[in-house]
Amino acid sequence: MTDGEYDKLSKEEREVKDAEDKAREDAEQAALPYRWRQELGEVDIIVPMPKGTRARDLVIVMQKSKLSVGLKGKDKILDGELCKQIKVEDSTWTIEDQEAIHIHLEKLNQQQWWENVLTHHPKIDTRKIQPENSKLGDLDGETRGMVEKMMFDNQQKQMGKPTSDEIKKMETLKKFQASHPELDFSNAKIQ
Repeated sequence: MTDGEYDKLSKEEREVKDAEDKAREDAEQAALPYRWRQELGEVDIIVPMPKGTRARDLVIVMQKSKLSVGLKGKDKILDGELCKQIKVEDSTWTIEDQEAIHIHLEKLNQQQWWENVLTHHPKIDTRKIQPENSKLGDLDGETRGMVEKMMFDNQQKQMGKPTSDEIKKMETLKKFQASHPELDFSNAKIQ
């Protein structure tokens, strides 16, 4: 379904479509031989292993665009082209309790969500990702101001009210009108 077709659906139809897509996506992801999660800058992968697995039993290759994980002498569990490139020098792997491999990949582009880990695996809809909430207090002053302005503008748009920029333009026009009462502003358009 294209974005245009999706936009034409009613709210109820969208909710049904979203629920169906989420169920299909969850089933596809559950069928993978690993679990994964991501943040904007990183991807974490957990690969279950037979109990008692040690580092010497593993063959793991991490390259800028490739990932391969397996047990020596057996078929690879993961093997293929990464969805996006990684910073190899900042990416790591460890064994947890001799029964799982935790792979931490640092994304090269830290402003982009991944659709999948390996290009041949099922994709997720990155438009539906809900990033973890961060606190406004964690942000520097300039970024915090920009985020608060965006939140205010979004709230205003949802209520059909003017955004902060539109309010500022209207105030400027009112001041100009007050200082120039001789001018006719009846046909003025704010852009």
